Amino acid sequence: MNRNQKSKEKSLVLIKPDGVQRSLIGEITKRYEQTGLKLIALKFFIPTKGQIKRHYLVVDTWLEDVGLKSIDAYVKKGLKPPYKDPKKVGMTVLKRLESFMTAGPVVAMIWQGNESIGIIRKITGGTEPLSSDVGTIRGDFTIDSYSLADTDDRAIRNLVHASASPKEAEKEIKIWFKPNEIVKYYLIPEAILYDVNLDGIKE
Repeated sequence: MNRNQKSKEKSLVLIKPDGVQRSLIGEITKRYEQTGLKLIALKFFIPTKGQIKRHYLVVDTWLEDVGLKSIDAYVKKGLKPPYKDPKKVGMTVLKRLESFMTAGPVVAMIWQGNESIGIIRKITGGTEPLSSDVGTIRGDFTIDSYSLADTDDRAIRNLVHASASPKEAEKEIKIWFKPNEIVKYYLIPEAILYDVNLDGIKE
């Protein structure tokens, strides 16, 4: 992969309904923007359950993977999983997510830049806010936990979704944006980040 391709890596970010209701849109967006990543698409709307289902199932093994993680979490807490079949447990998680993600508006964004996937996930923090590092979005701005979410039979409220890999981002972006909604433009600070010789700085 050449330099130009690296600087154009894209990541989908969704500010979930809890992030919108907590009035954290500006703070969350600022954290990504301050790194030097470029915002190339943005929309604000209430998604459909079908859209949420397509979003989470872009990874073929998502249901089974999530189900296995959930079963493991139940066992570690000394609790009995609702089902033995990981896919059935995964479907339960998906139904919770469909309900949560359609409860109110979300902000969908595409960020572009070198290593955008890794940088955004580092800033966002781990999936569970309780165990996310201080300094991350999830660690700083919410206090939800797997335990509380399971007790309430709901999805964990962790403010943000961020793509896990370039391949995943490519699939997710197609669910949330049409090609003509993605803006191509030059951002002045890109010269500092990507110009090899910093040409044009001196008068």
